[in-house]
Order: sequence, then C-alpha cells, then structure tokens
Amino acid sequence: MNWGIFEGLLSGANKYSTAFGRIWLSLVFIFRVLVYLVTAERVWSDDHKDFDCDTRQPGCSNVCFDEFFPVSHVHLWALQLILVTCPSLLVVMHVAYRQAREKKHQEAIGKDGGRLYLDPSKKRGGLWWTYVCSLVFKAGVDATFLYVFHSIYPRYTLPRVVKCHADPCPNVVDCFISKPEEKNIFTLFMVITALICIALNLVELAYLVSKRCRECLAARKARSENLDHRLDWVTASSKQGDLLSGDLIFLGSDVPPPLLPDHPQDHVKKTMV
Repeated sequence: MNWGIFEGLLSGANKYSTAFGRIWLSLVFIFRVLVYLVTAERVWSDDHKDFDCDTRQPGCSNVCFDEFFPVSHVHLWALQLILVTCPSLLVVMHVAYRQAREKKHQEAIGKDGGRLYLDPSKKRGGLWWTYVCSLVFKAGVDATFLYVFHSIYPRYTLPRVVKCHADPCPNVVDCFISKPEEKNIFTLFMVITALICIALNLVELAYLVSKRCRECLAARKARSENLDHRLDWVTASSKQGDLLSGDLIFLGSDVPPPLLPDHPQDHVKKTMV
C-alpha cells in the first residue's frame, strides 16, 4: 500500500487544523504510520509460517491459526489508519470546494461585488460542522477498533502457547506463537498511541465547542447592549419631544402667563401696607 499519497494529502490538512489537530497529525504519522510501515509488517510477516503445533495432522496447524488469529493485526491496523485519516481528507475537500465556489463568484460578479467567504479556510458555518464531525468520527473509529482488538485478543497480549482442539486435530494440541513478546510490545504501543489520539480529539472537540459558545455569548451580549443603547436613545428622544410639546401647548393656551409689574418696588410697598 502506498501511504505516501495519504501523507501528501493530510499534510495539506495541517494548515486547516488547530494546534491540537497538528499534534494529532504528527502523532499519527510519526508514531502510527511510520511504526506500521517500518516494523509492524516485518514483525507479523512470519506469524503464519512460524506458528507450530505439536502434531503432524494435515490441516491442524492452519485450523488452529485461523481460530486464534481470525483477523490479522496488520490488516486491522491498516483499516484503522485508513478510516482515521479519511475525515481529515473530507475537511481538505470542503475547503477546496469553498475556494472553488469563491473563485467562481469572483469571476461572475467581480471583486467589487462582495465575497461569499471572508476566509474560505476559516472554520465557520458548514466547515465548522464538518471539522467537528470529523473529530467525533476519528475518536469513534479508534475506540471501536480498540474494543475489537480487546474482544479478539484479551488484554491486547499474545500468549506463548495456545491450546487447540478444533477439527481435524486428533486431540488437544499445543501451538506455539513466534516472537510473542515482540508482538506484545508493538501491540501495546499501537494501543497507547490510539488512546492518546482519542484524548487529543476529545480535547480539540471541547476547545472548539467552548470557543463557539464564548463567541455566541459575546455576540448575544453585544446585541443586548446595542438594544439597551437604542432603548435609551428612544426614551431620551420621547422625553425631549414631551418637553417641546408642553412648551407648544403653553404658548398656544388662551390664558396668558402672569406678568411682572412695571415697578416691582411699588408693588412690594403696596403688599406690605
């Protein structure tokens, strides 16, 4: 399998990811893909050839091997890595779709006609949901494969000797697994890296959701402050209108306002007398 294609495509997803997403991509390629390509395939290349049973009954070794290894570790890891990396490719495709749509819009209307997206790679709208769903899917895939591995191989480890009594074996036979300790080390390494990837996906998901909640609360607070400002302005305008209307009513009334006398001192003297 040519993993260079996936490496080239997912390297483009690196610039559309958050800091947690970049750490996740580095962890996947350095500690999972490279380990799988360099060591895992070589360690499990001789698992069937070196699986020996203490019997010469034809077909017994093959039946016992199929019973104990229903699915190969290498094949499960390959499928797991493909499914885990596919959501990142969907994010890249979504960004490319938005960029192509923005380009067509600019060609049809012109640069002065506005933009569909201020930044096509910014996680807003549908792209935000695509990114969030990709995180949920990646965490779900890793968790599902960990459960499958644990169901097939309890505690993710391989014993040195297994008992087999399947047909056509004449009786209970002992079968020996080659390099069990080496295989257990790589299996536990892949399990631990998968758990770390799940934790990074959940942390990134919590970061994106909390950031969006903060942005929504800030926008709601700004709208409420703007509404309060408008209400205050309307109230002040209504009060000013009431004062002006009161002055007009006073000036238009039939009763004239009281006038001061021409000589205030004479009026004061008369009052005192």
